Amino acid sequence: MQSVRTILNLSQPVTSSPERQKLQEKYQFQYIVGQDPKLLDILQTIGRVAPTDAPVLITGESGTGKELIAEAIHLNSRRKSKPFVKVNLGGISATLFESELFGHVRGAFTDAKTDRIGRFELAHRGSIFLDEIGELDLSSQVKLLRVLQERSFEPLGSSKSRTVDVRIICATNRNLEEMVAKGTFREDLYYRINLISVKLPPLRERPEDIPLLAEFFMNNLKEIYHRPALQLSPTAVQWLRTLPLPGNIRQLKNLVERTVLLSGQDRLEVKDFQINLTANTSAPRSLPEVGTLTLEEMEYHMIQRAMDFHQNKVARVARSLGITRFALYRRLEKYGISYDADDV
Repeated sequence: MQSVRTILNLSQPVTSSPERQKLQEKYQFQYIVGQDPKLLDILQTIGRVAPTDAPVLITGESGTGKELIAEAIHLNSRRKSKPFVKVNLGGISATLFESELFGHVRGAFTDAKTDRIGRFELAHRGSIFLDEIGELDLSSQVKLLRVLQERSFEPLGSSKSRTVDVRIICATNRNLEEMVAKGTFREDLYYRINLISVKLPPLRERPEDIPLLAEFFMNNLKEIYHRPALQLSPTAVQWLRTLPLPGNIRQLKNLVERTVLLSGQDRLEVKDFQINLTANTSAPRSLPEVGTLTLEEMEYHMIQRAMDFHQNKVARVARSLGITRFALYRRLEKYGISYDADDV
């Protein structure tokens, strides 16, 4: 799925508040749009901690820009000229965890035809961003904790330890404190990754930034679709401010782009957005009549709909269906539903 950094990969809005301008002069926040006081406080915090090697935990709802903040931390650190390696832990099964993060040597398992460098080694002297860390199973948590404590690891199938120097940045949309209390997330790992905590507010808590983001996306789309006359009406801008936007920045960007594509007008009004917002959220909620579908057929259709809705992100699909990732993997294989391993 397109990252929030790609979504915002343009210059800042023309007008900025004095507080935002001061931050912009001092730090590299060129990919972050907004000037809400909550956001500015966050930028002040990450500006102060970025030059250190302190581990940072970024929390917040899906689509709030956690990856964007992680990259801003790296860009403002002493490691900015070194690698920034992103890892979606929600998309890595327990069986592949060690190989993906720590690498393997040839012959470590049946399909290991050559040596492979793991993500930690790729991030040496740079930063590693561990996204969706709340999706890790307990066994993988133990393996990760050991590396964070000792700063060394052995590639799968090797007895030789390798030392790494990496800055750890983690993110999740789950409540790790609750998971610790329930025993599904290790307390020692939680405190290891949570020296500095940054909680990103949802867009509904920073409504003044919604017009800035909408205009930002509109200016981008003018170039992409060769429609220089595109503009938002003032009433449309004010209406957008009132939306709850549970998908946050990602949902707003999607709504603006879909409306631009489907509207024949260059000046977008409230009604243009309303049509597309309704089309996106309306879905049949009633169950099929008894006897029209078997349980297996219902399960297949529900999984397929969830995969489409969550854009093949397996961890989110599993959570929305109330099953584990591994139970979902088995059902995906059972029903022959394909997914992109890079997007799980």
